[in-house]
Amino acid sequence: MLYTLTNGTYTAQVDSLGAQLVSLKGPDGFEALWTGKPEYWREHAPVLFPIVGALRENRAKIDGQWVEMNRHGFAKRSEFALQSQGEGTLSLRLTPTEATRACYPFDFALTVTYTLTDTGYTTAFTVENTGDKPLPFVVGGHPGFNIPVGEEASFEEYVIRFEQPETQKCPVIQADSCLIDPTQTAYTLENQREIPLRHELFYNDALVFEGLRSTWVQVVHPATGKGVEMDFSQFPMLGIWSAKNDGPYVCLEPWTGCATLTTEGDDFAQKKGMQLLPQGEKKDYAFTVKLL
Repeated sequence: MLYTLTNGTYTAQVDSLGAQLVSLKGPDGFEALWTGKPEYWREHAPVLFPIVGALRENRAKIDGQWVEMNRHGFAKRSEFALQSQGEGTLSLRLTPTEATRACYPFDFALTVTYTLTDTGYTTAFTVENTGDKPLPFVVGGHPGFNIPVGEEASFEEYVIRFEQPETQKCPVIQADSCLIDPTQTAYTLENQREIPLRHELFYNDALVFEGLRSTWVQVVHPATGKGVEMDFSQFPMLGIWSAKNDGPYVCLEPWTGCATLTTEGDDFAQKKGMQLLPQGEKKDYAFTVKLL
């Protein structure tokens, strides 16, 4: 089911399948969110849970048993139920099904809440452990944004701009396995705030950042100031991605964890960034998008 929400400034649409934001328009009518053109990338802003990225050979061990799970988890392929809806806000909730239990044998509730603001929107995740054992999970966002932003400009005129100068070594994501190899470097930042945007940055998959000093990142046209800004301060990792087929969009992806590392094993609970939520507890994360 498709839900529409508005706050008088922005209008958004959210699909209950995957609790995915599929449209975001401001006063000028420009579609800020990636439109899902299949020749580039079919999705818009998938919710990533209970993993981000890939498992080795799409499987891992939970309590000594092998389970299979596709890249980025099952939430983006699951039907969410309406929890609440108000002016400019919507909450959708996912609880276990026979299909989720087959690959993730835990009792949980995942609530995704979208709230429109004066300058864009906020996405909030609430993960609850409704079972009787610790709940391992990773959660993340994957929104794509149309670039260029409603103007006569090219993709290459934009820059990725961080709040503060950053020094980073982005690890390689292996093309065949989609695992992260922390022993190899795909891109290096040396006390820099900006990365010139170009399609070649993503020909070997996403740029993966960890432990950034910055709390926000922009994809922005330096001359006009047009673009998008994301506050990802509650997330320890950030992915920036576009498909290697030169699509006119960029995804800004706040993560609590990442794909399996080539240097780690296959125990689900021991994956990098995995949270272990105690029985009866819940954890909240949120990121905010501002249209510039």
